[in-house]
Amino acid sequence: MATETPPPSKAERRLPSTEEFEQVQQSAEFAELRRTHRSFAFPLTIAFIVWYLLYVLLSSYADDFMGTKVVGNINIALVLGLAQFLTTFLIAWWYARRAAAQLDPRAEAIKSRMEGGA
Repeated sequence: MATETPPPSKAERRLPSTEEFEQVQQSAEFAELRRTHRSFAFPLTIAFIVWYLLYVLLSSYADDFMGTKVVGNINIALVLGLAQFLTTFLIAWWYARRAAAQLDPRAEAIKSRMEGGA
């Protein structure tokens, strides 16, 4: 693993040129960062949309199933509806942890090099 240079101070930072942005965008490091993000975010987004649409469709067309009592007056529709909220928070938490561990350090390294002129 290469040694990382400390980020430049605010006085040392500069704005990269358009050409530098294009070079970084075409680099293998940036492509790997983009691939890592997309390989996590896109499948998870699709899975959540399918999960949400399943809930909507079940609510619209499976009245008997959704009305099935689980405990007392709590039915399957309420359980699945609350699970939508839980799923949303879990996905946000999971993404934040993954981004902090895998995406943010790579993005920060690219940003530091660009701002420092390295």
